[in-house]
Amino acid sequence: MKPLFVLLIVYVALLAFGSHTNFDKGNIFAGNIAMAVMLIFTAIGHFKFKTSMAAMIPLFIPKKVEIVILTGILEILFAIGLSIEVTRYYTGIALIVFLVAILPANIYAAKHQINYENLHKPGPGIKYLWFRIPFQFFLIAWVWYFSVR
Repeated sequence: MKPLFVLLIVYVALLAFGSHTNFDKGNIFAGNIAMAVMLIFTAIGHFKFKTSMAAMIPLFIPKKVEIVILTGILEILFAIGLSIEVTRYYTGIALIVFLVAILPANIYAAKHQINYENLHKPGPGIKYLWFRIPFQFFLIAWVWYFSVR
């Protein structure tokens, strides 16, 4: 839920305040920068909660902590790529593939009630997917609209 708030607040702030400055670059710019800020926000979680997030990865996959760190680095690179107009299209396509690829980890975490911020507390469980799956598709649609189309 926090990433959604970050995404929407940054987007609305850029649209609201951008028109009052020389910095206003329009809707597409605001959408990409909002996604970039959200990706930086989520990447921080990959470093702060790496052990708990590693539990979201199915047991048969090795080097879980390393994968969490790598995906955090990828999110930072995606944020940079979306912020640069000439790399935005290909970054958007790669980000969509990434968002599809990480959905199984979120399903696994929900199914096993994994709390990605604290392993010692149970996560929200399957009911979390009623938010997470639509949110994932929302993020994919956002990236498609602002970066790829």
